[in-house]
Amino acid sequence: MNGLVEGRVVVVTGAGRGIGRAHALAFAAEGARVVVNDLGAALDGRGGEAGPAQQVVDEIRAAGGEAVANTDDVASWDGAASLVRAALDAFGGLDVLVNNAGFLRDRMLVNLAEDEWDAVVRVHLKGHFAPLRHAAEYWRGEAKAGRTRAARVVNTSSGAGLLGSVGQGNYSAAKAGILGLTTVAAAEFGRYGVTVNAIAPAARTRMTEKTFDMAAPDDGFDAMAPENVSPLVVWLGSEASSSVTGRVFEVDGGRVGLADGWRHGPQRDKGARWAPAELGPVVAELLAESVDPEPVYGA
Repeated sequence: MNGLVEGRVVVVTGAGRGIGRAHALAFAAEGARVVVNDLGAALDGRGGEAGPAQQVVDEIRAAGGEAVANTDDVASWDGAASLVRAALDAFGGLDVLVNNAGFLRDRMLVNLAEDEWDAVVRVHLKGHFAPLRHAAEYWRGEAKAGRTRAARVVNTSSGAGLLGSVGQGNYSAAKAGILGLTTVAAAEFGRYGVTVNAIAPAARTRMTEKTFDMAAPDDGFDAMAPENVSPLVVWLGSEASSSVTGRVFEVDGGRVGLADGWRHGPQRDKGARWAPAELGPVVAELLAESVDPEPVYGA
């Protein structure tokens, strides 16, 4: 390791297991001081215990790194504020926020209950916004005081947010919302020295055990290992990434790619109001000139 983020203070949410744990360990290995946040909840978000976060902290400290555990609920306004304060109290500042926490309550839309919708949207979308909001308030204050930090935010979306996923309407909507939040935050926070990017990772975790083979290969490269995602996140959290903001990266195995968002496509302008009956041929022409959308996962 070459100390790419030496001395930087990093918060990783949902860092007790899976991809978040891999991020926390990777940042620490590159010299960062890490706040390991995890509520310790079950896969569906219920319950909670301090063990997972503390175990990751113990791993980091055993390897000679610096870390503290935090079990605040990042989708709670006060919990998110407390998380940011934890970084300031423990390490005197905050340079990087990696929003990663989340859980699943999968169900086909026709069977999806209100509480299943609310819980998933809350943890993913509000659980990104609330820490982002409190961190940005700190960074704005630092900039106004003449202490602009080279701050970084890395949000976590998903292929489900990019393309949709059958049986995951709540999750797909929340993850798509994170993409919109990312682009707006990048546009607004640049004046404070903050870049904001998102990743859409694929890896073997509790959340993907029904999608990917949970067994690692006996030998060779483990393309689904969570650790494959973290190098890009560490780089995005470094000062070297200052020119990159408002972008979405797909990352898994040894693959890193850029995801192109919604763009203006072909159009027709009559210069006056259309009559409904005129629009059938117009829409047919537009569709003929456009690229077909990527298929929804599971369709």
